[in-house]
Amino acid sequence: MHSPAKRLLALGLALMPLPAMAQTIVALPDQTSTIRLSNRDINHVICAGGEIEDVKFSAEKAIAVEKAGRDAWIKFLVREIDDAGAVTRTFVTVASEFFITCNGAVYSLYAEPSDIPAQTVTLQPGSAQRAQANEELLGPLVEEERAVSITLSMLQDRIPASFTSVAPRSSPLRLGLLPDASIEERRRIEVDGSGLSASEYLVSVAGDTLLDERSFLDSALGANIFAVTLDRSNLSAGETARLIVVRRGAGQ
Repeated sequence: MHSPAKRLLALGLALMPLPAMAQTIVALPDQTSTIRLSNRDINHVICAGGEIEDVKFSAEKAIAVEKAGRDAWIKFLVREIDDAGAVTRTFVTVASEFFITCNGAVYSLYAEPSDIPAQTVTLQPGSAQRAQANEELLGPLVEEERAVSITLSMLQDRIPASFTSVAPRSSPLRLGLLPDASIEERRRIEVDGSGLSASEYLVSVAGDTLLDERSFLDSALGANIFAVTLDRSNLSAGETARLIVVRRGAGQ
């Protein structure tokens, strides 16, 4: 069986690295995403966290599509007319619809061919797919074990793709029990389907300090705090500790 690259070459398509100006587009399932694709370069589609099972489109149109694993490539074919040595190239300008099945969900793309660099389209899981993935990941665990799993994923910087990133708070916090500590939210995630959310904070102090995790049971860090974890408790001036706060419900 020929590889996707060889099949594309057989269609007269050269697989070249994406230009430096290539843009990334995010699409979600169960809705129509209107996008612009290059009508002269090869566009790349990526199924985040899974594989592309099927790509449906109008075969009558001048389009070549190949897929392999999590990747698919879309190329609008260029028509060339040689009139006594004078070559005329015609690029596709008519919009096309693509229905791509990824992780069991259908992504509808309404693509407008344009004179732009190659595009990368990332098919991100919707809330239903994320909730299902989180259930498979955390379902067998009791609530305390779920909190431990979420905490470790943040401390190890190995956050599952099914966790949703949320914009962190931009301004530093001050807590009543730690008036000399500066607390800055680094990132925040929500775990669809679990009823839990979490934040990572960076805690810095002006002088030598022994931190107590109980000092962070403060409503300023969330109304329904379930678990608090520090990666270190002894801090000297200028040093920073990482604090993970797991909450029931969404963060505030």
